[in-house]
This record gives sequence, C-alpha cells and structure tokens, in this order.
Amino acid sequence: MATNRRLPTGPPLTALAPMLLGEARPFDDPAWLYEIKFDGYRMLAEVDGPHVYLQSRNGANATGWFPEVVGSLAGIGGGRHVIDGEMCVLDDIGRSDFNRLHARARMRGWRPGADPAAFCVFDLLVHAGKSTMALPLIERKKRLTKLFSATPPSTLVVGHFEGEGRALYDQAVQLRLEGIVAKRQASPYVPGQRSADWLKIKRPGATPAQAFQREPF
Repeated sequence: MATNRRLPTGPPLTALAPMLLGEARPFDDPAWLYEIKFDGYRMLAEVDGPHVYLQSRNGANATGWFPEVVGSLAGIGGGRHVIDGEMCVLDDIGRSDFNRLHARARMRGWRPGADPAAFCVFDLLVHAGKSTMALPLIERKKRLTKLFSATPPSTLVVGHFEGEGRALYDQAVQLRLEGIVAKRQASPYVPGQRSADWLKIKRPGATPAQAFQREPF
C-alpha cells in the first residue's frame, strides 16, 4: 500500500492540528450536539486515493503503525480529504480501551495476535480538495457521514445526539465509558485551538489526563 504524499489541495496536513476541548459539567442545549468520548490517540488522516498519511496530535507520522486503518481509508475515494478522529482499540461491546491501544502502538505496526485498531472519525477538515473548516459542524458531520456511507473496515463514524447531553452522559457513566463531548452545532473548526464551542465531560474515575503523556509518537 503506497503511503507517499501528493502535493495537496486545500490546507496541507502539516499546517493543521486537532481542535482542542475545554471542560464542562453535563448540560442540555438544543444548539449543541453530544458524542461519546473515545479514549485513544487523537489523529488526523489525509486521504487522496490510495495515498494515506496518519498524523498524531503532536505532528508525528503514525502511518506505518496502523496498516489496517491505512488500507481501509485508501478505499474511500472522492479526492483529497483530511479527517479528524481518535485511534482506538475497542472491546467486545465497543468501548475504547486505552491500555490495550498503548500496548498496540508500542509495536510500531501489526503482527498476528495483536489487537486491531479502529479509527473513530468525527470531523472533516478538507472534503474533495476544499477546506470545510469554516462550515458549521453539523454540515461537516453530514458530509463526513456521506463520505463514509459504506463504512470501511477498521473505521467507525462517531454518531451524535442533539440537545440531550445529560441523558447521554448518564449512559456513559453506566457503561463506564470515558465520558462525552459537547459541541456547538454551528461551530467552525479551529485547528490547534482550545475552544469553548467544544467541551469534554468526563466520567469520574475515567483515564486521568496524565495517562496521555505516555503517547509514544
């Protein structure tokens, strides 16, 4: 599978960094949408036909570490895209497991018996060669869902609920998930910035922030 990069259209991946989250307590608001928070490594993916490049939150090249995800993304077609998501290892009921992901990432690749990675995608920064970052979040998510309408293996499109954050948070607590994320539906994507338009609401006892200092990229 070729992973060399072409000259990009739209913002180059090297100029982009993930939009960051503030923190909040559970709340309901019809102007917001709510997603399950996955516990993994934040990552941007650049896809242009068979050419795929994975970039960690810190800007490192993680392409060779998750070949099953690279092969999956290479099939989506439609030109050049930049996708935001969380690289995870999921358990039998779909919960992310940070410790298993960390063990997998330390392999710097894949070998028989290793946990498979899943790229949990939730935003679209470039679509068919054009920046979508100024569009409202709800429109970017519609385009992302259409792009992944035939969900390829090793990917998961993160769904959302509109307006009802407390109910989703209660479910996250019961299932012992990482927590939830609240995002203003009209928000643009602001690369590398922490925004009051994106908020994480973590379950008590979830993976502490310092665990992410172990990120091996």
